[in-house]
Amino acid sequence: MKKKIEAMFLGLSLADALGVPVEFTSREKLNENPVDSMLGYGTYNQEEGTWSDDSSLTFCLAESLVSGYNLKDIAIKFIQWKSEEIWTPHGDVFDIGIQTTRAIDRLYRIISNKDDESLKLLMYEDDEYTNGNGSLMRILPLIFHIRGKSIQEQFQIIREVSSLTHGHIRSAISCLVYLKLAEHILEGLSIRDSYEKVRKVIRKFFEETNISKRETKHFERIIFDDISNYEIDDIKSTGYVIHTLEASFWCLLKYPSYLTAVFKAINLGEDTDTTATVVGGIAGLYYGVEKVPVEWINKLARVNDIKNLSHRFLKSLEK
Repeated sequence: MKKKIEAMFLGLSLADALGVPVEFTSREKLNENPVDSMLGYGTYNQEEGTWSDDSSLTFCLAESLVSGYNLKDIAIKFIQWKSEEIWTPHGDVFDIGIQTTRAIDRLYRIISNKDDESLKLLMYEDDEYTNGNGSLMRILPLIFHIRGKSIQEQFQIIREVSSLTHGHIRSAISCLVYLKLAEHILEGLSIRDSYEKVRKVIRKFFEETNISKRETKHFERIIFDDISNYEIDDIKSTGYVIHTLEASFWCLLKYPSYLTAVFKAINLGEDTDTTATVVGGIAGLYYGVEKVPVEWINKLARVNDIKNLSHRFLKSLEK
């Protein structure tokens, strides 16, 4: 498990860093000049190995979970990242989405007013235009806290954590789908077999929980169909949570190694760092990062801090 957890953290942050320099680049441009190595500068003028808010917020979540599950503490870690630059690659926040900015400012007001109970009310957000991929990109460490619980218990916790920044139920369901894939991989299944199990489990969950068809229709292609059967032109890679979920599963199912899956995610274009992060966490967990060039790992920002976090995270699970 030690190797898996470290590979998960390194896998997602490395994928993030590989995608950062070309974020917002179109698929057409990347088709002409695809990314196949570690780059620097580009979109944000950051040096090689620099990861984004995707990894930062993942590490904040993991840092909080080291001390157990506490929604208020997770919120505080997010606030500290934005205001005090904890878990930034180089001491400053250079990439943060509009929805995440607004959400963390709201968390600050809630915590300042000592209105902790309001944190659990955020899940009742009904604005479907808040379904960016900002909770999906950071949710992966939560699987180690919710493993073994019933799917209803899992979903309740996932909704709480997702809702700190993205309160709509669609984002929470997307996180559930993603974490169930991770859970089945941790059970020893292949990515393909894990996906087949996810489809069955989520279909049953939809039936038993009476999730409205207004929401389940958004998961038609990934749950009721087989997303890997779609052509690349059918796969979108914007910042919309459904697009990120579909694109990441598509890459994982069609490209059978860490590097091929991650580079495919990046070369889909647009939200390159987040699609890659979502792919990279699972790919790291499943394949490991042993075949990644060592110099890329060594160039990763705060690599020793990431390894230290993974060790502390593992230790907390063994208590």
